[in-house]
Amino acid sequence: MIEVTDLYKEFNGAPVLKGISTSFEKGKTNMIIGQSGSGKTVFLKCLLGLHKPDSGIISFDGRKHTELDIKTQRQLRQEIGMVFQGGALYDSLTVEENIMFPLKMFADQPMTEMLDRVNFVLKRVNLTDANKKFPAELSGGMQKRVAIARAIVMNPKYLFCDEPNSGLDPNTATVIDNLIQEITQEYQIITIINSHDMNSVMEIGEKIVFLKNGVKAWEGTNKEIFKTENEAIVNFVYSSNLFKKVREAYLNETK
Repeated sequence: MIEVTDLYKEFNGAPVLKGISTSFEKGKTNMIIGQSGSGKTVFLKCLLGLHKPDSGIISFDGRKHTELDIKTQRQLRQEIGMVFQGGALYDSLTVEENIMFPLKMFADQPMTEMLDRVNFVLKRVNLTDANKKFPAELSGGMQKRVAIARAIVMNPKYLFCDEPNSGLDPNTATVIDNLIQEITQEYQIITIINSHDMNSVMEIGEKIVFLKNGVKAWEGTNKEIFKTENEAIVNFVYSSNLFKKVREAYLNETK
């Protein structure tokens, strides 16, 4: 479990995160949502260790991140997989080389074992026979699958995804959502997704943390969103007429 307690972060005297407390369990797709400027990107970067909180505690299965020495921080980093918004693949490297990159950095394995692991994760994301292709030869959805394969090649305990559906058409976005959820449940990973895609939130949001102006304004599941009376989350999620109609239909069915 990742536990966050009373997290504060400011920049140049301006508070961005204002005492956020929450937790994320393994085997679930945890979503962080909020409007631009709500603090969700800073929150994600604090969890990743890219920003140091001004105060508060972030604990990875009982290990307090701010109290770890350099060696233990490195060990923790090897347990984290990351899917970046744009995929962040190296254009000059093949698919195989992109996925093998973390193994070469952190794993002390023979080349044959690394290749076996690369082929295993490629098969898991349904991209067999793509080893020698370059990112430019792949569609956007295939590039995201390569990014997911790279993120899980080290068999991480924690998976972070920053806008994984950015730039994808709705059908491909659904494929990526389902793949992330399947991998999360299959390997019992703690997955945290920073997202603005309400379709993803409603489809795979097993826990949702809604930030507003640096404060945790609401948390719950995608099913609880339909029933909540919290004005902040209702106004954010149901700004779309489609979601308004879905919510109305759900509430009518449960009366």
